[in-house]
Parts: sequence; C-alpha cells; structure tokens
Amino acid sequence: MNKKVFEPTVLGSINLKNRIIRSATHEGMADEAGYPTEMLKNTYIQLAKGTVGAIITGYAGIQQNGRSPLYRMNMISDDSYIDHYKDLVDTIHEYDTPIIMQIVHCGRQTRSIITGERPVAPSAIRDKCYNEEIPKELTELEIEEIINNFVNAIERAKKAGFDGVQLHAAHGYLLSSFLSPYMNHRKDRWGGTTENRFRIIDEIYKNARKRVGNYPILVKMNAYDGRKNGMRIKEAIKIAKLLEKSGCSAIEVSCGIWEDGFYSVRVKTVPIDLIMKYSFNYKKFATLPFFLKSIIKLKLKMHITKHKPLHNYNVEAAAVIKREVSIPVIVVGGIRAIGDISNIIENGKADFVSMCRPFISEPDIVKKFEDDRQKVSKCISCCNCAILLEENPIRCCYS
Repeated sequence: MNKKVFEPTVLGSINLKNRIIRSATHEGMADEAGYPTEMLKNTYIQLAKGTVGAIITGYAGIQQNGRSPLYRMNMISDDSYIDHYKDLVDTIHEYDTPIIMQIVHCGRQTRSIITGERPVAPSAIRDKCYNEEIPKELTELEIEEIINNFVNAIERAKKAGFDGVQLHAAHGYLLSSFLSPYMNHRKDRWGGTTENRFRIIDEIYKNARKRVGNYPILVKMNAYDGRKNGMRIKEAIKIAKLLEKSGCSAIEVSCGIWEDGFYSVRVKTVPIDLIMKYSFNYKKFATLPFFLKSIIKLKLKMHITKHKPLHNYNVEAAAVIKREVSIPVIVVGGIRAIGDISNIIENGKADFVSMCRPFISEPDIVKKFEDDRQKVSKCISCCNCAILLEENPIRCCYS
C-alpha cells in the first residue's frame, strides 16, 4: 500500500528517497545575527537520520526590514552567510538528504522593535492580529529592491550548496500579501488583476533565471484563507498556472494568514495560558489580578477562532490545483497518518506530502512509518511549540 510513498523519486532535479518532506518550520536556532548554529545543524541531522525525503529549512530573511518577530530567525541577507550555511549543507548531504532553503520577507507581519524600521506592505493595511503599526506602502523603487534581494538570496543559497530554494508566498507574508486582494489594494502595475498582483513573483523568477539558470525554485502558496475578499481556490488556480509559466519547480499548497488565528496550523484547544505568557500582545497583562486576567482570557477565547477540520485540511485544494498544472504539487496541513499519506499519493491528490509539527516531536517519524513501527504521529496538534517560539527555540512540550 505504501510502496509509492517510499520509492526513490525526483522533485524537479532534486533526488529524494521518498515522498515525505519536512515542511519549512521556524526553528529559532540561529544566533542573534541570523547565522546557523550547531543546534540548528543537529536538528537537521536528526531529520536526515530519520530518512526524511527532503528538508525545507525554517524561513531565512532576505533583508533587515523583513525579519521575523519570532525568536532567532535565520538570515541570508548578505554574502557573509554563505560559508556558514555551506558547512551545514555539506553535513546534511553526508546523509544523502537534500535540503532546500525557504526565503522570505515578512512584510507587515513583523514589528519595528524587531527590525528597526516601520513594517512595509503592498498597501498600508494593518495586521489586526499581531501588529499595532500601520505598515508603510512600498514604493516602486522599494519593490524593485526587494525583488533584487530575493534574487540575491537565491544566488547565495545556490553558492552555499542548497539543493533549491522555496519562496514563501503563503500565510500573509510579503509575497502572499501581494497576491491577496484582501491585503493588496494598489492601483498601479503591482495591484488590481491577478497578473498584476503576481508580478513581483514573476519578476523574481525572470531575474533569478538569468543568474542561477534552472536551479530549483519552489513556491509555498495559499489555496484559500479566512478573510473576506481574501484568497479563494479559483484565484489560487490562476496563480498556480502563472507559477508554472514563470518556471516554478514545485508548488506547496497551504492556507491562511495570521489574522485568521489557528488556521494554517490548527488546534484541538487554543493554548490560552501560553498565549498570555509569551505573546507580546498579551504578556503585558501577566501582572494583573487574577480576576482581570480571567476576563482577558475569556475575551481571548471569544476572539481566537479554532478551525476545522483538524487534519488533512489542504488536501482537496491541492488535488484541484494538481489537476490544473503539470509541475509537482506538495500538500501540507494537519497530515499525521501514513494511511492518509498513502491515500494522497496513490490517488494522485498530490505528488508529495509535507509535515511540520510531527517532525518536532519525532524527527524520525518517516523511518517509523517506513518500518511499520508506527501508523500515526504522536503530535497532538496542541500548537504549544508555535507559541513558545516568540521567546524560545522550537521544541515539543510533550516528547
């Protein structure tokens, strides 16, 4: 039943041992300047030993004003990072495991206290979930600079030996916000039609191909979100077709933005206590009397929405997109069981499956599946790991 899942295969020009990929996961294991640490290398070694098909790194920032507000983000913003990553990549390649760098500009989903600059976005629309600042609308010159910095980052990743890169164009970050009619209200050539909103990604591809040739450049994109006038599958199909035309090597299908709450990563129970302890928005209430804190917790429970289903929630969207393009499609989102993975692959709903949280608790989960020692991940989708990331390296609270 699982034969196709575990047979050697190819993603673009990248050779994989199997079709299970570790999806990009912010590790919080860089140093203060964003250079990779031994802790990060050891995390990837454990994944490689567990026979994962490929590793997509936690996102790496292309420039200072696009840094993540989460703890200790990787950076790839100048040439000084190349040799540091080369050592990491060479080590992972010793385990015959490909490693792909995800690159990002966080756009409006960061804060000036983190970056030293006012957040930027295609339009001056505040992120209602995470940021009290209204972002600066990008000028034409600034957009061109960002395109160039994405291309520089792609070239650096290639020089460091990464097997490819993935542009993070999901979850409300900068490229995602350009694609979204909810976040992009521009009237110039960077907004309006789908093609105009896609232009920034198309320009990244055009410029990158001149410098790195057919080097694999993947994209993570939203198929849908929970915003009024946001991304919907019909438009996601158009974007997927534009990606294929631009020379995208593979599409990873996800969903949601920060304002949607626990949408991209879904939970059985909203971790209110941890949010009150670690979230910059709410930790300021920690010293309040118990009664007042209880009122705030109640308001939080009413404000933060849980979404269903808990598992496999992007599979059908990925299947629809896969029918419309010929490039490989990867699906992520609440995938926990080898039976579900086999169903997705064998029935052609996606070409590859990626997982995030299961690898935090069990970096060797693929090997356990392959050896038939385990049918389902031990991950309980509590999402405590994600809340802790505001101030700590990532870890599972239960393993």
